[in-house]
Amino acid sequence: MKPILLAFCLATPLLAGCAVGPDYVKPDFGTPQTWSSDRRQPAQTLRLAHWWRGFGDALLDQLIGEAVGGNLDVAAAKARIREARATQRQAIGALFPSVSGTGSATETRSAGTSASGIAIAPTTYSQFQAGFDSSWELDLFGANRRAVEAAGYGIDAAEDDMRATLLTLIGDVASNYIDARAYQARVALAKRTAASQRETATLTERKQNAGSASAVDTAKASALAASTEATIPTYESSYQQAVHRLGVLLGRDPTALSLRLARATAIPSPRLPLPKGIPADVLVMRPDVRKAERQLAQYTAKIGQATAALYPDVSLTGSVSTTALKLGDLGKSSTIGWSIGPSVSLPIFNGGKLQAAVEIAQAQRDEYHVAWQSAVLTALEDVENAIVSLAQERIRIRSLTESARRYGEAAKLSRSLYQTGSSTFLDVLDAERSQFTAEDSLLASRATLAKNYVALAKALGGGWTGALDSSMPIVVDDNTGPHLAQAIAPK
Repeated sequence: MKPILLAFCLATPLLAGCAVGPDYVKPDFGTPQTWSSDRRQPAQTLRLAHWWRGFGDALLDQLIGEAVGGNLDVAAAKARIREARATQRQAIGALFPSVSGTGSATETRSAGTSASGIAIAPTTYSQFQAGFDSSWELDLFGANRRAVEAAGYGIDAAEDDMRATLLTLIGDVASNYIDARAYQARVALAKRTAASQRETATLTERKQNAGSASAVDTAKASALAASTEATIPTYESSYQQAVHRLGVLLGRDPTALSLRLARATAIPSPRLPLPKGIPADVLVMRPDVRKAERQLAQYTAKIGQATAALYPDVSLTGSVSTTALKLGDLGKSSTIGWSIGPSVSLPIFNGGKLQAAVEIAQAQRDEYHVAWQSAVLTALEDVENAIVSLAQERIRIRSLTESARRYGEAAKLSRSLYQTGSSTFLDVLDAERSQFTAEDSLLASRATLAKNYVALAKALGGGWTGALDSSMPIVVDDNTGPHLAQAIAPK
């Protein structure tokens, strides 16, 4: 079969030519029909556009928009897209003939001689030469076309890489914003609780002075207030770290958002559930899965590049040159020569190097096929984990809400009874400690719920849906033409 294919390709050099190596076929992955949480209900329509607006927080919306425009990872991803596009243009250039011009000017002086008593004076003459050289690789077996194909898939992969960067960025901005608001709320709670506990300590001290409480009770009351106050620096530190991370995510200095976030607001809470669609949606929506699939296509095309090296390489070459003794005579009163013809390069013996290159390309293709499968499974796992975490955190919040309410009632009642002498200080101490723990856990759980919502949106592939311009370079060079080189300072 190969000799027939070879003969056909050599007989049709002006046609599109042949191609060797496997043609890419998008693989199929058997995903489940529904998510585990939707087994008993109809599948939902996936809606992820601007999912973060479900929090109803205008400042969060602004920060995400600013992050998309200023984040450095996004800027680097844009540069990789420009690199991929330039690589494709470079590969396309190999499909066309190449033409180069040459020129030379020489001046020759012959030494004087003497023969048979006759002196011959030295002579000087000039010679000018100009010409054109051209070559065109016919690409009979598709090596260059496979390179263009691979480069095209590379552009797709680079664009999906940018989308994956945006997905991660938006999720990180939302998560750190939620953390910042949660730590603000926990600091405020700790301050309120510590103030209340200080009041209890003051009351206990008065009762001690009146002889109805011991010094131990006073010491324990002050210790409990101090213990609560000790959590404030930890929460303040975590809050500042979240603010600093947000600043860097926006491509600014770490303290750039300190004033904008200084006024505490409520922890963002999703107003509506997030429609999850069906598992097959992740193959289309998750940019990391799409990137892995495009890389698989890219490395499938590279097998054809390597395989083409096993076949003859046919090129058309030609040249035109003119030579004259005067510059003005070039092209008219001059000697003109030309040549044109095909050239064939045929691999005969290379120690198995070319076949090994094909096997390397096949192994790389297999690696990316496995990477794509792994990306799909990871995406499915991420969604299922996020669904479970979100559902369980909702249950936990209901229990913590009830716990915080009950402990608040117990603390209020125990303080009242303690003031009248109907309750021991131990009851007050235990109630206040439990109330703070329950309310603090409730705030942390609300933050976790919001971040689980973010995790689900990320797992489903929710990212930036607007257009982004990746054509503008980050660094604009000037004075790039011929100019005097600057001296390099010694190190």
